[in-house]
Amino acid sequence: MMSMPNDIITIRHLDLYYGSFHALKNIDASFVRQRITALIGPSGCGKSTLLRVLNRMNDLIDGVSITGQVLIDGDNIYRRDTNLIQLRKKVGMVFQRPNPFPLSIYDNIVYGPTLHGRPHKKELEEILVRSLEAVHLWQELRDRLQQSALSLTEEQQQRLCIARLLAVEPEILLMDEPCSALDPLATLQLEELMQELVKEYTIIIVTHNMQQAARVSTDTGFMLLGDLVEFGPTSAIFTRPKDSRTEDYVSGKYG
Repeated sequence: MMSMPNDIITIRHLDLYYGSFHALKNIDASFVRQRITALIGPSGCGKSTLLRVLNRMNDLIDGVSITGQVLIDGDNIYRRDTNLIQLRKKVGMVFQRPNPFPLSIYDNIVYGPTLHGRPHKKELEEILVRSLEAVHLWQELRDRLQQSALSLTEEQQQRLCIARLLAVEPEILLMDEPCSALDPLATLQLEELMQELVKEYTIIIVTHNMQQAARVSTDTGFMLLGDLVEFGPTSAIFTRPKDSRTEDYVSGKYG
């Protein structure tokens, strides 16, 4: 698979094993810069595993072995000399349930920039305001910055976790079912936020909600039993799938 100029991520011949279990099978895919791509498929099909490949979070699991290439901005992130701290700064991740640090709202946002050597108070305050404004929390929280982040609603906590990522200036946001703990209204609000963030960031979202994939994404990949069965424009995946397995899934015949 050739990488096109506007591709930010290219995956080539990727295989991943958990011990002897073949979890991802010869994956080839490219992700276009500043688009939302959805990964759909039944539980256990490899969606979250593929997402974690992109910032090497699977490295933290015993017994994992990976072959193939993952190129981000042309660099193979599976080279031995890859700086994982810098990689995870560039490729941030939002999880199913909000996971704010048990610290103040202020400390949650400035933690990353401070860790990466931006300790000047004025600069940290600018980052704080910019990050909270990006997720529409600044007006709500500007007078509560010393309160615990755990005091926020789940939807606010998830926005705060996104703001915490934005504070370290990533290029790519990975979202692993970020709305699964949210009610329908909060889900729609987070989807609206994604549509704003994609103007500056590349977003890849794992979702079990096919309506959500259809609403928010430009491209969609359908996964089944470790295979990336089909990958292409969301409109085509949902209305003109090329593979009968994709058609069966999106039409609700199984999954």
